[in-house]
Amino acid sequence: MAKPVVLIAEELSPATVEALGPDFEIRSVDGTDRPALLAALSEASAVLIRSATQMDAEAIASSKTLKVIARAGVGLDNVDIKSATAAGVMVVNAPTSNIVSAAELAIGHLLSAARFIPDASASTKAGEWKRSKFTGVELFDKTIGVVGLGRIGTLVAQRLAGFDVKLIAYDPFVTPTRAQQLGVTLVTLDELMEQADFITVHIPKTPETTGLIGAEQFAKAKPSLRIVNASRGGIIDEDALYAALKSKRIAGAGLDVFVSEPPKNSPLLELDNIILTPHLGASTDEAQEKAGVSVAKSVRLALSGELVPDAVNVAGGVIDPYVRPGIPLMEKLGQVFAGLADSPLTSVDVEIRGELEGYDVSVLKLAALKGIFSGIVSEQVSYVNAPLLAEQRGVVVRLLTDPISEEYRNVLSIRGALTDGSQISVSGTLMGTRQVEKIVEINDYEVELPFPKHLVVMVYQDRPGIVAVYGKEFGDAEINIAGMQIARRAAGGQALSVLTVDSPIPESLLEKVRTAISADLLREIDIKEL
Repeated sequence: MAKPVVLIAEELSPATVEALGPDFEIRSVDGTDRPALLAALSEASAVLIRSATQMDAEAIASSKTLKVIARAGVGLDNVDIKSATAAGVMVVNAPTSNIVSAAELAIGHLLSAARFIPDASASTKAGEWKRSKFTGVELFDKTIGVVGLGRIGTLVAQRLAGFDVKLIAYDPFVTPTRAQQLGVTLVTLDELMEQADFITVHIPKTPETTGLIGAEQFAKAKPSLRIVNASRGGIIDEDALYAALKSKRIAGAGLDVFVSEPPKNSPLLELDNIILTPHLGASTDEAQEKAGVSVAKSVRLALSGELVPDAVNVAGGVIDPYVRPGIPLMEKLGQVFAGLADSPLTSVDVEIRGELEGYDVSVLKLAALKGIFSGIVSEQVSYVNAPLLAEQRGVVVRLLTDPISEEYRNVLSIRGALTDGSQISVSGTLMGTRQVEKIVEINDYEVELPFPKHLVVMVYQDRPGIVAVYGKEFGDAEINIAGMQIARRAAGGQALSVLTVDSPIPESLLEKVRTAISADLLREIDIKEL
């Protein structure tokens, strides 16, 4: 019997091939040679790539045998995940392969900014000896702010503790108990900007975090502040950073990531108080080898039909066809749930009610956690690391099932308690022969609406004219309301209004509406295909 063909489209370490084992026929091709790639894919069961090979819709369609696309790294910009999913092709990557390398690079940037190491090296190589020009500062006894305490942020905090610094952090999804275990004091973003001598950023780029640190934040900073971003480009507003550095409002910066890469014609290139590197977070021998070995193991699991921890589009493994449609529904519910939370979680209950109770639905708990954490941590969230992320944050997670579902054949719910004592919930179902995903409950208010890309949830005191108020505000801002549902438990009590809108809403407009209607809750939630 012929062995499955595994195609290696870019240079990978010998350890990667060794990790694949003897059960496959290994073939190689130059992934940048398009005709050769398409021809080689026609017989491949799996393809291993790095960043140069484009696995777009055409490449995926060129093979009837392809089951797995394995990216030996973190980023997936060169893989058309939607087309792969539609074709039933699993996409895997190596989400934790570079976390140590990324953490060490951030610390390298901090030290370089403190001691002018790159400029001093260039000066010395040019034949100069200008010691006084490069007088820096120590990290010892300074206050260092960490924005984001995910895996990389945690590694950075742990390593910085050895410098005898005071560690503070901004992460609205981490409990004080977890922060205390790390020796970190949780503060607001404004407090962090005011207190920190150094700041290092380790959060994902989302609509909420894009431009998180801008002119308003720099205005609160010490003149001695040095800030580093080795996570995602755009979290620090580059125009505001340029203005702060140019005017000496802050002392220095270090960037490994940019809004546009490479940053051609960026005014930041003109400054002498910023250190720039070309996205080197994963550029170590160790990270590259870990990535190759990791995806090789995932390929072996996938081609043997087992659960694949680092699959980004499907769970893999033996999952009943009746359960499988609930996976993307649960991931979306998790995103809505996370969007409703305004303080750290203490517990999460994943509830499955109806006919699904008789099946193995453990993967739905993993999908819920993946959805919850996908927008609030800097690393890639998978079905294996999602429970670990919950454990690290002290979140108790339970899976509950019940054969009785009164209104729908099946209802999938996520309920949780927050550190401020409040509770939130969201439920969904799959309707009809087309299995249309619907939200059917938010915070115990009954609704029924499909999942949009942009969702606005409001809770306010029910009174005449309130819809006209927020309708006018959104209309004046040219935000089109595609759909609306209002739910209430009693006339004159609290009402929940859910809007589906065609475009993202600026935070300034949300705040204006929040004030205009005296909202108890007003959130925009952007829902992505994970």
